[in-house]
Amino acid sequence: MNYYIDVEPGVSLYVEDTGVGKPILFVHGYPLDHRMYEYQINELPKYGYRCIRMDLRGFGKSDSPWESYSLDRMADDVRCIIDTLGFKELTLAAFSMGGAVAVRYMGRHAGHGVSKLLLFAAAAPYITKQPGFPQGMPPEGLDALIGLAYRDRPLMLQEFGKLFFHNEPTPAFRQWFDSVQLDQSPRAIIACGYTLRDENVKADLARIKVPTYIFHGVYDRICPFELAIIMKETIPNSILLRFDNSGHAIFYEELDLFNACLLEALRY
Repeated sequence: MNYYIDVEPGVSLYVEDTGVGKPILFVHGYPLDHRMYEYQINELPKYGYRCIRMDLRGFGKSDSPWESYSLDRMADDVRCIIDTLGFKELTLAAFSMGGAVAVRYMGRHAGHGVSKLLLFAAAAPYITKQPGFPQGMPPEGLDALIGLAYRDRPLMLQEFGKLFFHNEPTPAFRQWFDSVQLDQSPRAIIACGYTLRDENVKADLARIKVPTYIFHGVYDRICPFELAIIMKETIPNSILLRFDNSGHAIFYEELDLFNACLLEALRY
């Protein structure tokens, strides 16, 4: 079942709702959309899970306003989805920038309606270099990507996409992956680039009060594995699952292991 949910006047978000059972809300990363979870949605409904995939504003089939791409606004969008669908005991699962949105949601909305949190290669607490944290992306590196998006967005996405994989996928998958990136709103690509550069969710991590599973690739070049260690140390009672042969794209690079760990985390 597919539908749209109004999150503010003039802005509706696209939602795909698959399966029957315990609900999971999936939030995609940058610069992708709900389609990134194809190989999870093929499996989870078989085990009694209802999979809800949303497109963040500016991505996929959702509306693309000119303004309002902050983490606060996108976390509020998640709240609108949860309230509209009436969820009380939801698993919130989120990748990369979506992970930052989910963490902000847990802090800003006190985890309303969420009973479990799954973070996949999350951009948390930040992805740029910080005092005492030299492993992140340099802010000027993001500036260069944003600048390139103004002049040659396909090249910018191609260069950013190269950072996703530790193991090069098949040419067919790479072609599909690049096509998904190109489908996104040019405005959202630029605006969310600034959001990733300038915002962080460090203060939100300690406010998470639900069981949390942190999935992270050891060879991640976008959100370094050190971020997973920080999340594990900061989020109370969290569990870190390391993927020793993955970069950022853990949802595909170690697909069988990822799906097995996902099912295990959902069951407990």
